[in-house]
Amino acid sequence: MVKLRLKRCGRKQRQWAVYRIVAIDVRSRREGRDLRKVGFYDPIKNQTYLNVPAILYFLEKGAQPTGTVHDISKKAGVFMELSLN
Repeated sequence: MVKLRLKRCGRKQRQWAVYRIVAIDVRSRREGRDLRKVGFYDPIKNQTYLNVPAILYFLEKGAQPTGTVHDISKKAGVFMELSLN
């Protein structure tokens, strides 16, 4: 099973984390090998970049987003586009 979840990036022991949004196998750990990078999220600067076609592709194939990724995608309007397709 594939999930859309956050993958921590940046320096070790950094107080403020930066995350990539990735499609990853459920059995992999947080920093494990991902299938594809589909976005970027910086909670401190409140910046988000999403590759919407890639996210829609994985959602149509049955991928499940985690709670945080679901909230980020919902703010960006990804699920509105999913319902239109």
